[in-house]
Amino acid sequence: MELDEPERAGKTGAMPNAYKNPRGHDAVRRWCSQTLARGDFPLTGTAVDTSAGHVQLASAGSGRPRVVVVPGTGSNAAVALPWLRALSARWATTVVDLPGQPGLSDPHRPRRTRLAWYGRVLDEVLTATQMDEVVLVGNSLGAAVALAAGSPRIAARALISPAGFIRLSVDPKLALASAIWLLRPTSDHTRRMLRLFVAPTEDPPETDVEWMTLMAGSCRTTLAPPPLPTELLARRAELPCVVGVGEHDRFLPPRRLAPAVHRTMNLDLRVLPGMGHLTTPQHLDDVVSLVAQVAD
Repeated sequence: MELDEPERAGKTGAMPNAYKNPRGHDAVRRWCSQTLARGDFPLTGTAVDTSAGHVQLASAGSGRPRVVVVPGTGSNAAVALPWLRALSARWATTVVDLPGQPGLSDPHRPRRTRLAWYGRVLDEVLTATQMDEVVLVGNSLGAAVALAAGSPRIAARALISPAGFIRLSVDPKLALASAIWLLRPTSDHTRRMLRLFVAPTEDPPETDVEWMTLMAGSCRTTLAPPPLPTELLARRAELPCVVGVGEHDRFLPPRRLAPAVHRTMNLDLRVLPGMGHLTTPQHLDDVVSLVAQVAD
């Protein structure tokens, strides 16, 4: 979930930190560790060293192919635990905590050319873990990172509510709710904002409300990622890929996203019924079905 707020960096020349202060860093790490520890299915955690520092991974399931989930802005394996549960029931699945995002990985990120940087980091993670024939599953920012990564270990991609094709839409109602959430991160303000991330008849999950309230108080937000170069998207079309978006996605309305996906990758956009930008647990069966189209 990307919000257009300029990032405030520390010292000139220093890599910006995802957290406002050490207390926020500790609170986020504690929340993520405790949430993963409460997982009701077997999972393992590992860390790999990259040029961006340590990157934390959470894995579950067995068999081939290997599915690697790249979460969106402000998300991580703990927040994406329902994704890991649903996907690992069918394939061996790993969720990556992106560095520079709140979670259990290194908190630093560059000021510029972030998508290229994230793509290189993801390539390094695949090399360090020696995962081959990988199906990348990218959500929001994670979809743009999955497209930026070019490792020969990647066999296919499934992109859900994907950044990287068009600039995100932020209507006045969403902009106001987001500003209030950032300025006064209470549960009520978070819930009011997240209702714009889901379908009109749906309530946001309480876990997401709790997480986003903590994140607003502890973390610095980042600018929404720009579209990727047309030439890069054309090259990514050489591998199997499927792209889906919720019919109620206010950030990436299907009427705007579909022409861009077709123009750049010659793919038909799959519109997921009853879903907004936030993929809630009741829509994960649709996500699994979408991934199966390239994983199986």
